[in-house]
Amino acid sequence: MIAITRSLLGIDPLFDGGLLWTPLFIVILKVLVVFVIGLVATMLMVWFERKAIAGMQNRIGPNKAGPFGLLQTLADGIKLFFKEDLLPERSDRLVFRLAPYLSFVPAFLAFAIIPLGGDYRDGNGGVVTWFGHQTRVQLADPPIGVLFALAISSIAVYGIMLAGWSSGSKYPLLGSVRASAQMVSYEAALGLSLAAVILVTGTLSTSGIVGSQSSLGSWNIVATGVIPFVIFLISATAELNRPPFDLVEAEQELVGGFNTEYSSIRFSLFFLAEFMNTITMSAVIVTLFFGGPQPISIGNTTLDIPLINNSLEGSIWLIAKVLVFLYIYIWFRASLPRFRYDQLMDLGWKFLIPASLGWFMLLAAQRLADNENWDQLIVMPLSIAVILVCFIFMQLAFRASSKNRESEGAAF
Repeated sequence: MIAITRSLLGIDPLFDGGLLWTPLFIVILKVLVVFVIGLVATMLMVWFERKAIAGMQNRIGPNKAGPFGLLQTLADGIKLFFKEDLLPERSDRLVFRLAPYLSFVPAFLAFAIIPLGGDYRDGNGGVVTWFGHQTRVQLADPPIGVLFALAISSIAVYGIMLAGWSSGSKYPLLGSVRASAQMVSYEAALGLSLAAVILVTGTLSTSGIVGSQSSLGSWNIVATGVIPFVIFLISATAELNRPPFDLVEAEQELVGGFNTEYSSIRFSLFFLAEFMNTITMSAVIVTLFFGGPQPISIGNTTLDIPLINNSLEGSIWLIAKVLVFLYIYIWFRASLPRFRYDQLMDLGWKFLIPASLGWFMLLAAQRLADNENWDQLIVMPLSIAVILVCFIFMQLAFRASSKNRESEGAAF
């Protein structure tokens, strides 16, 4: 019974010998390291984005505060910290103060279940030895890790909604409603694309998902057929309010969105949450689809980094992969125009959700055929035909609905 309880809670293997001082010290060290990594990574992400976009637009970017402008973000944070903190007269003061933290804290909590390194080769499962105790290079590894990440990412919408509502002004309220609708719309497609990964790997644990991607051919981007990754990337971009889905920051449409009435450090917390969420989501994408800390391995050939042990090498591979996606997000911001709100909703509800559901059903049919020893040459064409028929009927329904709206005219 105790073993089952420990498994359900995802207790770290370093506690197998009981609650001793050394394991407790390691856990406290992990908490501090994750928190420091999150803050420093967020600060560097702001600098990296400003520098990269400046290079794309033939500008200089930050170059005064510190070498290469590295301390520019720190200087901006200090300035915002000492600026006057305003409270609107008609605001709900308690909720107004609480809302920024409801956006900021979930970003760190989601980062807690990301494997930050470890040795996953030869079935080691990412376990390393620190101070004579075995543990994993992640703060927590619950058996429902990916569901925890989805749940925590959903909480951030409360911070945005409450920020707009508590401001006591109609424009922040409209901005928060629009942001909430955007995030809720894309969570369905995000969850369905994640379900494809769970179907293929057979586990909800993040370390288990990383352990199942031992080579390039078994990375989930290949095992799931690329489509779930594309849907996950688009949905994550929309949920993060990143360009081209940054309608929350469409100043020419809604003053400044849900954070119009905020100032000083509370104003900066929303942007810190946005950049921290970008880092966290990039790490989640790498964990789910690109092997996480696993090195690139093709067949029996593994790209090793010389003179570095396997556990530390895993952290280097994770950082390198995350940097690729951070650059992709910056590339999106620098090159793509902003969607209209109706385009945003149409893409989520009329394309991404049906596509992710159809692909999940296709993967499920393939898995069922494998388990039941059915002929794949019959099952797969039939499954594709059923999905295409459903897609055609859905498009016909959309066209009929559009014609009905045109014939009825404007509602107001």
